[in-house]
Amino acid sequence: MILLQIVVAALAGGILSTVAAGASLGLSASWIPGFVSFAVGALLGAVFLELLPHALEGGSATSVMVTVLIGLLAFFLLEKLVLWRHAHGHAAHSDERAETEHEHALHAHHAPIEGRPGLMILIGNSVHSFCDGIVIAAAFLADTALGVATTLAIVAHAVPQQVGDFAVLLHSGFARTRAFAYNVATGVATLAGALAAYGALADMQQLLPSVLAIAAASLLYVAVADLIPSLHRRAEPIETVKQMLWIGLGIAIIAIAHLLLEPR
Repeated sequence: MILLQIVVAALAGGILSTVAAGASLGLSASWIPGFVSFAVGALLGAVFLELLPHALEGGSATSVMVTVLIGLLAFFLLEKLVLWRHAHGHAAHSDERAETEHEHALHAHHAPIEGRPGLMILIGNSVHSFCDGIVIAAAFLADTALGVATTLAIVAHAVPQQVGDFAVLLHSGFARTRAFAYNVATGVATLAGALAAYGALADMQQLLPSVLAIAAASLLYVAVADLIPSLHRRAEPIETVKQMLWIGLGIAIIAIAHLLLEPR
């Protein structure tokens, strides 16, 4: 039963988020900041209402918090490596066409992908999706409610990211149907990551607190380092109010899922 839940959640986290992203391309770019704000709330809610409390239940507070700290630093160094490679690649392709304002608005929330060739987008998406699958499997192995909340947070983040990546693929010369097909294919990596994690962790429950702590670090880093800075680009009071409402909605969705699914 747990394996079935993991498979369904992984498909939702990977393929369905890609389909939703493709459908949202018809919307105005002005909707993207709202999606990003909602994703921030969902990610923060999943980290502080679900992942960390469950990790602390199964492991000591010191080991869990140290693992979160190490995870945050590891993701910081990993993104530094990506940015360094991007900077060198950008210098070698300085004659690349400038992006349109609409494309920039679509993926401005995820600055590291900006200007990367389409192949790098596909590779990056596959790795990211594989890691999402690991997080989903670890969450379901710990608790069903935790798994659902974590999947909701991952989907909330994946939709605006997929919209941005899809726009970059189109800019890189991919036909719309081909770009969509490739994004769906990379979404399958979520299922692969989930199945791999299930096989590795099913009989190693003692590792779950550490894995959940790393998962919390991953989602927290995405929210704080990648998404929140983009929201600061609009400092007008009315935009700030809108952002807070969307963030509150994201947190509320996770909290409601927790209340409905948590065993009494």
